Amino acid sequence: MVKVLIPSGALGLGYDRAALARGIAQNPDIIAIDGGSTDSGPHYLGTGTSKYARGSTKAEWRELMEARAEAGVPLIIGTAGTCGADSAVDWLVDITREIAAEAGMKVKLAVLKSGQRPDALSDALGQGKITPLNPAPEISDDVLSSCSNIVALAGAEQIQAALDTGADIVIAGRTTDTAIISALPLAKGCHAGGAWHGAKIGECGALATTAPNSGTILIEFDAEGFTITPMGAEARATPHTVSAHMLYENSNPDVLYEPGGHLDVSRSHYTALDDRTVRVTGSEWVVSDRYTVKLEGARLAGFQTVSLVTVRDPRYVENIRAWCDDIVTKATAKAEARVGDGFEIELRLIGLDATLGGLDTAAKAGTEVGVLGMVTAPTEALSREVAKVLNPYLLHHPLTEEEEMPTFAFPFSPPEVSRGAVYEFCLNHVLELDDPMDAFALRVEELGA
Repeated sequence: MVKVLIPSGALGLGYDRAALARGIAQNPDIIAIDGGSTDSGPHYLGTGTSKYARGSTKAEWRELMEARAEAGVPLIIGTAGTCGADSAVDWLVDITREIAAEAGMKVKLAVLKSGQRPDALSDALGQGKITPLNPAPEISDDVLSSCSNIVALAGAEQIQAALDTGADIVIAGRTTDTAIISALPLAKGCHAGGAWHGAKIGECGALATTAPNSGTILIEFDAEGFTITPMGAEARATPHTVSAHMLYENSNPDVLYEPGGHLDVSRSHYTALDDRTVRVTGSEWVVSDRYTVKLEGARLAGFQTVSLVTVRDPRYVENIRAWCDDIVTKATAKAEARVGDGFEIELRLIGLDATLGGLDTAAKAGTEVGVLGMVTAPTEALSREVAKVLNPYLLHHPLTEEEEMPTFAFPFSPPEVSRGAVYEFCLNHVLELDDPMDAFALRVEELGA
């Protein structure tokens, strides 16, 4: 049996300290926590930075390092620094060194990096070792070279290699959410289907329970499956909360693809052992005929300036789409006449369909609508210039030429706010590897020695 303690869905989100203490008292074999994902968009991979504040990250990481020392087991984090880029890994490594020095800790640290060189990937592309997922943008040498950061998602094998160093702490770059949880159970011979399924259920901590904000859960893996127990005092795991998590960030609730194979839960059984603990068996791991890792890449999309205006006049609210379409047409033509092309003006309707856009088939306008203007251009200066052309249209543009000029509300002055550089994802592909470690770098260092 292998016990994996998961303090929270991600470092920086916070967790219940009492729940963590209960988990440590259960004598886990490893503490595993995720460091991030692509949930917050391409900026973090594009810049190689973390979305979480350094202070809060350091405070939580210090507590987990102390918990690790108390339990005497490894502590592992995947997708360090939100995006898992090499610079984000280095950021957390620096924090770890600080904590070790301040607390007088002696720690063996393994660092697993997932960053990819564009030239190496160009060679792989030429050899037919990179294939698209669905949907995937077009890929070329130029696309690869335009990326500011590219990462490969490590699986269980790369995490096992890091653990095999005997490290007290493993800081990993981009990994699949499940790899850091499944790695040790798989290495110890636990049921493969159960290891991957339990890892999927545990990836977000207590999200698979009735008290998601409590954070901490304990998963026990064995030769037939896994058992999940929340550590929060009021949290409960039920067959419903556990089985439903296969729907989370997954297009097929029965199948989950990972490096080296896929998980099939179509014949899984969920049994409530009591009012807060669930036992799962029957999950199947299907080995693939080739070993692939997913690639993620982000590149500069331009520079962006945003403006916000609120529209409350009932007639304009009723005709808000026509008003916005006319503004985009006329503002674009005017800006092109003055500064040339190469920019984009987009208006998003907050309070109507700003979340889903054209996919929202049941959008209804309320009393007022916020119109978010977004100007994206190759340079920050051009972006700001076009945003200033857009300004009077958002403030005074009438629905028809025959009516009086209206005035709408800017919530701040000046209304143009520069967002600086903006990034976009440009890869959704897999890379075939002859050896799981071929695309990854592993090193070990001693802290406080």
